[in-house]
Amino acid sequence: MFCKRLLALMSLALGLAFMVLGGVALAEYPEKDINGIIQWGAGGATDVISRAITPLAEPYLGKKIILVNKPGATGAIATTYVYNQPADGYTLLFGAENPSMYKVLGLSEIDYGDFEPIIIIGAVPNVTVVKADSKYKSFKEFIEDAKANPGKVKIAFTGVGGAPHVVSSIMKVVSGVEFNAVEFPGEGPGLTALLGGHVDAMPSGIAPAAEFLRAKMLRGLMVFDKKRLMAFPDIPAITEIYPEYEKYVPYYPWYGVFVKKGTPKEIVDKLTQAFKKAFDDPKYQEFLAKRDTIPLGLTGKEAREFVDRQRSLASWLMWEAGAAKRSPEEFKIPKP
Repeated sequence: MFCKRLLALMSLALGLAFMVLGGVALAEYPEKDINGIIQWGAGGATDVISRAITPLAEPYLGKKIILVNKPGATGAIATTYVYNQPADGYTLLFGAENPSMYKVLGLSEIDYGDFEPIIIIGAVPNVTVVKADSKYKSFKEFIEDAKANPGKVKIAFTGVGGAPHVVSSIMKVVSGVEFNAVEFPGEGPGLTALLGGHVDAMPSGIAPAAEFLRAKMLRGLMVFDKKRLMAFPDIPAITEIYPEYEKYVPYYPWYGVFVKKGTPKEIVDKLTQAFKKAFDDPKYQEFLAKRDTIPLGLTGKEAREFVDRQRSLASWLMWEAGAAKRSPEEFKIPKP
């Protein structure tokens, strides 16, 4: 009897010791620098937004976040890489909206359902831009020329499932146009190619295009929304030009920070607190405003609901536009 009690007490003591040690280990997170994997190439909106918020979050973590660009396959290379790392909070994914559509587009069996959102930073309206000296003075001229010359008008895009692909797919369905789509590893490289005259146009988030528009290096043909942008009131909303686009707008690219699902809650909470404080920093809010980015700052349940809602919206949008390979119903994605 005494032996049984002694064994029970020893087991209890060991259990308490492990709990205490586990708590200490989590409390000490991070014990080393953290890796941050960016889905897109240098100079694009995801890259710029990620590199601006990270230094503001580091002081609250006490360690550096080493950012690395892993572009390719519409962000799937970076997403798969992070998914294959341990769920220990030492590999963060800095991503955009693209994984929301991976399953219906046949790109990957992994999507944001396999990740925990730390923060949804913001969203940016999409504009179609051309060089300032382009022959296209309006979106209608651009569409009419594309209709008259199927497959000859070159547009820059960032791969299947990227916002430029979504917008151009909807143009194909609604306006009956066929583009010569040239792929780039991010909006930054795509806009550089546009400025160099290698492509004719690009549907782009306003954030990476804003400075070029202000400098009169680019011309905006339309905003993919029902209303104009306050910062660029001269660019018409697409529904002003073609009302038949109304059912498809607005569609906004968005950006966030994620960890692999299964990461301990204490680590998720610490990362969330650090990035929320960074987001709330007046310097970061000023940065977002200058880049015409809609600040969201969603965390916890709100972030999860946002990601799930966007997955539903984007998946069904691509299915109804005829650009998806598999039905959202196959993956039990509810219709918005």
